[in-house]
Amino acid sequence: MTPAEMEARIVRYGDLQPCRTAFIDAHTPGSNQKENFTIIGGGVSESADQHVHIRDTPGFNIGAAGQPPKCRNSLHSHRTAEVFFVLSGRWRFFWGRWGTAGEVVLEEGDIFNIPTGIFRGFENVGTDYGMIMAILGGDDAGGGVIWAPQVIEDARDHGLVLGRNGKLYDTKKGQTLPEGVPPMPLLTEEDLRTFPEPAAAEVIPNHVARYRDLMALAAGQPAKVIGAQAILRDRPGFEVELLTRGSIPEAAYATPRHEVLMPVKGYWRLTWEGGTTVLNPGDTCAVPPGVAHALYPSMSGEASLYRIRATDDPAGATGRLL
Repeated sequence: MTPAEMEARIVRYGDLQPCRTAFIDAHTPGSNQKENFTIIGGGVSESADQHVHIRDTPGFNIGAAGQPPKCRNSLHSHRTAEVFFVLSGRWRFFWGRWGTAGEVVLEEGDIFNIPTGIFRGFENVGTDYGMIMAILGGDDAGGGVIWAPQVIEDARDHGLVLGRNGKLYDTKKGQTLPEGVPPMPLLTEEDLRTFPEPAAAEVIPNHVARYRDLMALAAGQPAKVIGAQAILRDRPGFEVELLTRGSIPEAAYATPRHEVLMPVKGYWRLTWEGGTTVLNPGDTCAVPPGVAHALYPSMSGEASLYRIRATDDPAGATGRLL
């Protein structure tokens, strides 16, 4: 690969293009300052304004959410895996029909493999603008978002209507549902009973991994974070590892499947036959199958990087090995 070809597969943090109208709660007070980023794959945005940086998917999608303090993302659910790690800031994740079943606060580098099929939301509880990076299972990211009924009702009161086609229409701009497209129906009480309400004591030990623990585990070899034999045992169609200065491969390597590199701390030198570049915290690099490459920190100090690889497992519900 030439340097230009590899650079086309790197989305730089400073080049991320936000969408502020990505979801149905874009006008709802408390959620109207959030920014959505679709990095690899089409993601789950409901807005035609969403910019997609790399459309080709490796069996999963990569996205991000950026929010100022006290801004929250409304309660929703997915049909496939949704994994977040905190790039910057301090975040509270909460879940359940009303967001009261349980919660956990995560710091930089922490990772959360959210159980599929529960309503979940999150808010920035730090003091500065924060960013969380997301991995969504499947090439089509599970086919979209399932919203708690009150989210759709609140959005309608503030001018946004979601069509059955998964697209948003802004009545404040004079938009209406196209002929033949009904509004997205609200989940019934019978539907809602199928969404679990697990307590924090059940969720946190099985679905949360703390960055400082992972750094210690990755001191001599990559820490297997999500996978069949990982700390968070799961087979969602991809596996996740954390690499540090002490666990980088000694030589160049290639894999038969797609690999995505996402630095958390420090600056990482990526080399391959044909070029070299430096990956910064917040950058996302999609290395194609079969390309031999090497990684190592380019400066002293703390260095960590999440590595995500596609697997043969079909995209499906989180927690299938629990």
